[in-house]
Amino acid sequence: MYLHSPNQTPVLNDWEENPNNLNPEWLKKSTFLQEDLRFLAQVLQEQLRAEVPSGEFFRVKCVVKNDKMMILTQHPQGVATDTEEVFDLLTEVLLAIPSHQEQDVELYLRIAGVKLPYAKRSLTVVPNGNMASSTPSIAADFVEVPEETPQTTEQETDFSATSPLIFADDALVENYDPMADMPETSVTYNPPGKYRGILGAGILALVVLMGTGTYLLTRPCVLSGCKQLQDAQELQRQLQQKSGSLKSEKELSGLEKRLTEVGEELKVIPAWSPSGGEAATLAANLSEQAQIINQVQQALKAGSVAIEKSQAPAKNLQDLQSRQQMWRQAIAPLEAVKPNSPAYDLIQPKLAVYRVGLQAINQQLQTEERWLQKLAAAQKVAQAATQREGTAKTLQDWQRVQFTWQIAVNALSPIPQTSSAYPEAQRLLTEYKPKLSVNRDRATRELLAAKTYNQAISAAAQARTYGEQKQWQKAVVYWNQALTSIKQVTPGSIYANQSQNLLDSYSTSLRQAEEQLQMATVQQKNQTDLEKTCSGTVRICNYTIDERGIIVNITPEYEQTLAANINAAKTQNDATTFNSVTNHLQILQQALEVISDNANLPLVVYDAQGQQIHQHMP
Repeated sequence: MYLHSPNQTPVLNDWEENPNNLNPEWLKKSTFLQEDLRFLAQVLQEQLRAEVPSGEFFRVKCVVKNDKMMILTQHPQGVATDTEEVFDLLTEVLLAIPSHQEQDVELYLRIAGVKLPYAKRSLTVVPNGNMASSTPSIAADFVEVPEETPQTTEQETDFSATSPLIFADDALVENYDPMADMPETSVTYNPPGKYRGILGAGILALVVLMGTGTYLLTRPCVLSGCKQLQDAQELQRQLQQKSGSLKSEKELSGLEKRLTEVGEELKVIPAWSPSGGEAATLAANLSEQAQIINQVQQALKAGSVAIEKSQAPAKNLQDLQSRQQMWRQAIAPLEAVKPNSPAYDLIQPKLAVYRVGLQAINQQLQTEERWLQKLAAAQKVAQAATQREGTAKTLQDWQRVQFTWQIAVNALSPIPQTSSAYPEAQRLLTEYKPKLSVNRDRATRELLAAKTYNQAISAAAQARTYGEQKQWQKAVVYWNQALTSIKQVTPGSIYANQSQNLLDSYSTSLRQAEEQLQMATVQQKNQTDLEKTCSGTVRICNYTIDERGIIVNITPEYEQTLAANINAAKTQNDATTFNSVTNHLQILQQALEVISDNANLPLVVYDAQGQQIHQHMP
């Protein structure tokens, strides 16, 4: 990567360029670099789409400002972004671009519509001095800048500032020599200098003396001028001085034709002429130059095909490998061109584009390999899921089976249609998804069965506690809940057999609790009836009731009241009052006997002095 800013540079307004601000003269000079930066931006954007979640929402712009390359990446509000992942990916692509000069690069992240970036990373790309490997080292710092309180100044991060910004110019490849570290190698032939003149003069003299030189002396470059050699020398001089530096591929083709023609003309010079040795050397050099130019032309054709191919998505892995080979075929001959070649300046912009294209296809191949690895991993996970499915016995086992199938499906689902793994991934998905569904249902049933079973166990435990506390009403409620839950445990589940074993036990416990509740209800009614019978203006009696019987004690106050009423009736000879007292005693006795019959308990009545005055068996 080799960038510099010309003296006259236009201004880039915010995100898109304003054509009115561009200097036409500058545009002519910056054509190649603009194309390179646009191509680089396209490569970076495609990598974000391929590697980053929600990458299709990202846009990338590459510019040069004050000898710094600035790469601005923006995304809409609300798109989740892993800043480190985005910067690492951009850095990886930049590292793959060959560099022979230290270059400062700044990466920015911002939200669309927001003037200032919210994150920045600064890079310094440093060449390692070995252009064959093209592996730069890098030093970087990373700064997170919150949108609300930017920590960087506007001059550092505002892409709408009025400081000069350019896309690029043809200086992208100026003075870039990928073969600078390679030794000069050439093979030429020259007869030994100290013999060449003597040998030529001797032959001439011999021919003249023998009277047979008329024809030979008329051969090119023997006695007359040597225009062929002069033309070749002039062409060689122009090539060495790069005075004929090429501007187009058409001129490149013309140069090859010229080199071939001049080389053919040199062949008519006899080897024994004074210019024979030099002509042979020049012919060899020009032939070598013509061969190099031809190789450059073939490389440019291969590059054009590669660029055209790259416009459409690759169909499979073989297609990607074929494109990679095209890029390599385009790059290798161009890298062999030396800086003193007239084709050097012409091919450098192309070479930079081809390298970026090769890097892009390498990234795609790496991505394709990852998809193929995901496919293989999904198949292994599916095998493990099948094995677990055959040995699952507990809820946790079935949940692990479901989770394992889910992993296999998740690994296959993201494989895109552009991947060669896509058809096989789709076939496996049609096989794995039904298995995932079946095992998800099984795990859900087992989970529901476990939940219902545990509810039954919990309700039964609560029912026992209330039973121990003689709270039979609550005990019956919880035994009912326990019995209902145990009946709802899914048949065929791992809890089905255990639930069946508890069904009879819970039914018996519910029946017993209901009996106890009934007895408690009767007992409560008996206590209510006894309380009602023994109550009055003067309390008539006190009582106790248990499973052995009912004991009633007449109160002293009641006996005194009865005695007073009877004495008053006798004194006043009041038969009505006497009969009323007698009837009250009979009613009291009958009421107590009814309570005894209802409770099915024996009744014993004591007077205030503790003497038994009545007994009743139900």
